[in-house]
Amino acid sequence: MIDLRRLLALAAVALLALSTGTTAASPAKTKPAAAAPVAPPPPPFEPLPPPKIYLFRGAMGPFFSTGMDRLEEKLTQAGFSANVYEFTICRWIGDRAISSYKEAPAPIVLMGHSMGGLCSIVISEMAAKENIPISLVITIDPAHATGDVPLNVERFINIYLSDSVLGGGNVVAVPGYRGHYASYDLKENARVSHINIEKSDDIHRQIVDMVTQLPRIPPQTQVDAVPLRYLVPANTLVELWDSGVRLPVRRGDTMESIAAANRVPLWSLAQSNSLPENATLTPGQSIIVPRHLTPPEPTAAMATPPPGRR
Repeated sequence: MIDLRRLLALAAVALLALSTGTTAASPAKTKPAAAAPVAPPPPPFEPLPPPKIYLFRGAMGPFFSTGMDRLEEKLTQAGFSANVYEFTICRWIGDRAISSYKEAPAPIVLMGHSMGGLCSIVISEMAAKENIPISLVITIDPAHATGDVPLNVERFINIYLSDSVLGGGNVVAVPGYRGHYASYDLKENARVSHINIEKSDDIHRQIVDMVTQLPRIPPQTQVDAVPLRYLVPANTLVELWDSGVRLPVRRGDTMESIAAANRVPLWSLAQSNSLPENATLTPGQSIIVPRHLTPPEPTAAMATPPPGRR
């Protein structure tokens, strides 16, 4: 005997299947969502070969640029290939440096005092014509005639006395420069002169540390490098920052708290941003913080807001 109720139920299911295009035994299939593309991880950074370092004395170098000889000794003791030369053979040494790089590429570091600083830029320009990068240039009270920093220089530091007659080269970069740049004017320090500026043991120590780090760190993004220019306060030790980086201000941050969190002096933060040391900051505002070769972590860069101000 046919069960009328069961027959009616089966008919209802059949009608439903016709209206939806499915069957009870074959439920509707949905197209799986496409997986979001995953960016491949960056290739591991392989340390560069040790740099080759070329140092240059200024005029009457054996008498007035002896600090470059002491710096060469410290770099050699640290295990680097470093040699000091007279600026008068600048182009000849430049040709040798370029030939050496073509035979066995290794980072090139150029340092010079007075006319030796001018020579460092001349060699950088020579290398630029050969599409050879210069990893680091440090000029110490270079001559006024010193040219602009060319585009192939990855990092540039100028330590000078703007009121110096023998030096005083306020070296700038060519338009479009995207490397790391820091300039330090020491004219307010009465104890520093053209003939002793290259002899600072503290600056030597920092230079050796910087050269030691140079081959071991991944290249910093040049897009975010902000040039730094400082008039260093009197009786203040120079801290050789690499460049500046822009970081956002968070609620509760002050100039003093940001300086403390990033371990930089308050005056450097004020000068980097053309702000007074007690300036009121606005959350979301961009502020320039000086950095060393290893940039600060953005998430940990700012001070933690005080309780009740989060």
